[in-house]
Amino acid sequence: MTTHHEAFPSPETVHWGVFNANFPPIVEIESGDIVTLHTVSGGADIMPNGDQFEILPDHLLIHEKVPRGPSGHIMTGPVAVKGARAGDMLEIRIQDVQLRQNWGWNRIRALAGTLPEDFPETRLTHILLDKNAMVAKLPWGVDLPLAPFFGVMGVAPPPEWGEIPSVIPRAHGGNLDNKELGVGTTLFLPVFVDGGMFSAGDGHAVQGDGEVNGTAIETSLSGTFEIILHHNAAPSMPRAETDEHYITSGIDPVLDNAAKEALREMIGLIQEKANLSKEDAYMLCSLAADLRISQTVNVHKGVHVMLKKSALHG
Repeated sequence: MTTHHEAFPSPETVHWGVFNANFPPIVEIESGDIVTLHTVSGGADIMPNGDQFEILPDHLLIHEKVPRGPSGHIMTGPVAVKGARAGDMLEIRIQDVQLRQNWGWNRIRALAGTLPEDFPETRLTHILLDKNAMVAKLPWGVDLPLAPFFGVMGVAPPPEWGEIPSVIPRAHGGNLDNKELGVGTTLFLPVFVDGGMFSAGDGHAVQGDGEVNGTAIETSLSGTFEIILHHNAAPSMPRAETDEHYITSGIDPVLDNAAKEALREMIGLIQEKANLSKEDAYMLCSLAADLRISQTVNVHKGVHVMLKKSALHG
């Protein structure tokens, strides 16, 4: 029987700015269980003033009790899956993503972003979110439709990596910042340690491909995930799937190399899903696959390749 677990952010249930294979789980679930993770986003330096902004008490308590990490990512987790071992795969079905507050923030940070040489000064902007209409109230009077997703979803890294900053995405997932990973998408992550140890955070109310100034509309989200364990099936890099598309990822400090990695991953996926030669899979990618930039701001750049399932299966 499926069990629904729930975890709220607190000093005991979050990790700030880092992933580490040694973090103990906040909850242990069976394969096929559902878990709702409530999250917060950002340090004390991004908090707004004014009665119009909903301030979450758990956000303030974390600021008070938890030492700030090397980045602004506050992840809720990790969630352990019984029976998961290195070499396995977690299938993360993203069932629901909801706003927890009526505001978000965007920051241009000095020496960061895609154009650091053009924007040398830090600027923080608070943006009101209409949770009923699901739009952001931009300062110049435009209502921007929201499409919330988690910028960070990842498992524990290999123990030999030690403690790693959450800002850099790697094979364990983490700060993928891929806007396709919203409700209805399934994310596939390799397992490196017992339990897998899944965490989520870095809520985005909406983001463009690239996340070019370094942040989306960052906000606090609640996410509901069905997590299914697959033994001896680990992909080499995070993958995803929607009703219409297969999605592969490439991550590298050099954008060209990230594109090559994502493309190689898609060629391999095509060969797994259909009886095609490597050459035919490469040709199909050139005819039907789309290379998109996930983000250009996380030290390691991200590229994802999207292939319509109809191009592979008819």
